[in-house]
Amino acid sequence: MKHPKFIITQEGYLRLGIVNLHLDLLTDKDQCIGGGYYEVDLVNNKLILSRISYDYGPPKWDWLETLKVPSEYRGFQIEYESDDIFIDDFDVSVELKIEYY
Repeated sequence: MKHPKFIITQEGYLRLGIVNLHLDLLTDKDQCIGGGYYEVDLVNNKLILSRISYDYGPPKWDWLETLKVPSEYRGFQIEYESDDIFIDDFDVSVELKIEYY
């Protein structure tokens, strides 16, 4: 069953899509450093990332200085909300430099 999922590549790209597996968001040259699920809150201009990828684990935010985000999300506040007590929430828009592609 397809769900709205995201991954972060080692090069810092945020990839989003409605897919069966997080693997479906990777290209041949990508290395994944975590992922999860997403939802778009159009009323509040937020991109909400959450949970973890069962294949790649939680996003490794500490490996990044810059996150490259699809240009469709320019101006959106980006937040990561964890439902795991061992993984902290992360205000992506505040903590990382955001570039658009």
